[in-house]
Amino acid sequence: MRRSRNAALPTRCSRSTTCRASRICANEAQMKRMLVLLACLLAGGVQAEEFKFDAAEFDKKPFEFGGYLELKTERAWLNHDGALYKLNFYDRAASDTLDRTAATLKLDGKFTRDDFVLRFRADAEVRRDALTSERINRFDEAYLSWKPDPGFTLDVGKQALKWGKGYAWNPVGFVERPKDANDVELAREGFTMLAADFIRNFAGDLKTVAFTPVILPVSSQVNADFGKPDHLNAAAKLYLLYRDTDIDFTWLGRGSRSPRFGVDFSRNLSSALEIHGEWAKIRDFDLRSVAASGAVTSERRNVTSALLGLRYLTEQDTTYILEYYRNGTGYSEHQTRDYYQLIDNGLAQFQATGSDALLSKARQLGPSYARANPGERYLYLRASQKEPFDIVYFTPSLTIITNLDDRSYSLTPELLYTGITNLDLRLRASWLSGKAGSEFGEKQNARKLELMARFYF
Repeated sequence: MRRSRNAALPTRCSRSTTCRASRICANEAQMKRMLVLLACLLAGGVQAEEFKFDAAEFDKKPFEFGGYLELKTERAWLNHDGALYKLNFYDRAASDTLDRTAATLKLDGKFTRDDFVLRFRADAEVRRDALTSERINRFDEAYLSWKPDPGFTLDVGKQALKWGKGYAWNPVGFVERPKDANDVELAREGFTMLAADFIRNFAGDLKTVAFTPVILPVSSQVNADFGKPDHLNAAAKLYLLYRDTDIDFTWLGRGSRSPRFGVDFSRNLSSALEIHGEWAKIRDFDLRSVAASGAVTSERRNVTSALLGLRYLTEQDTTYILEYYRNGTGYSEHQTRDYYQLIDNGLAQFQATGSDALLSKARQLGPSYARANPGERYLYLRASQKEPFDIVYFTPSLTIITNLDDRSYSLTPELLYTGITNLDLRLRASWLSGKAGSEFGEKQNARKLELMARFYF
């Protein structure tokens, strides 16, 4: 209910009255004002007696806990002409579709005591389809933070750092697992490390400086998938906020991985337009490739990766994200064609002799060639519309990822509804298109439909 804006007006004397009447009128007006003031003071006194300050209401809870349960079902229509379908199904019965179900439980919590904060993020998953059955039980994050001063933080344990300004890719993300360009919001597993943050603020053009040193050990038991074992890896990031531009300088020393360094930036050109970019130099990168005959070669070289992107918000609440990505660690179009030809040669060998020697070699190299976006040049475009046609809590979006070298692409429309308390519903489809020998033309799937429900608690 709105309050009335019509307040009582003070009484005024008529200009036609005598001076005595004027004085009487003025005295009456003054008494009324005093009575109003006294009433306000009395009312304030009553409220003061009723109000009680409870410091406990303003204390932070020492323990916070939450999470979600996600259920997902999907159907993929298989691409019988694709090299990766042949590699995965050469010793299985032919199939037109592949159904998969998955259940995921994510738990996150925080315990605070004085200057210490213990954070954790647990992940439990079950995935099943006709090819595999997989269970995952792990902590994506579990680390202790000590913050004795607003300008200093020390973290020890397993955590997921987020370096870089890119939306779909992060060339300067030297100490983190890569994003899934088709699902960039997906939570990622971290690495066990020791990290610190030193932050200082200033009044000039350079407003903020932050330095983040990192120590990341690798052994057969700790961070084994980061790289070569028995190394104590050093990394660092220097952050600057200079004239409203965010700038990062990143570095990873030689150890489990080859040495590398990079820089990124982000700046709002207007309230609706943001520009960002990343550049990384990797020294002595070892690229292993395979010929169609099965011969494996290794080439060590210095490579450069880069990204340039825009984010634009229209007056109609449509968000566009456009990024160009140059992957210096990727394979050329000729190299990926050789890999797909190796699979075709291996299938012919298996059908003629029963030997799967070439196919086994192709499977060994699968983590490199069959990974997400193994090529050299990509273009990413995403458009999302907030609440179209006045349908509240409804957001449709469309994502296109194009391999600029072979002209193949993936198209992913998505419908997201969040209008039910603590429940997200998402329907997503994907179509892959490309000629023979292209990245998306040789994938296992031709198209896919996915339904997801996520319950928060």
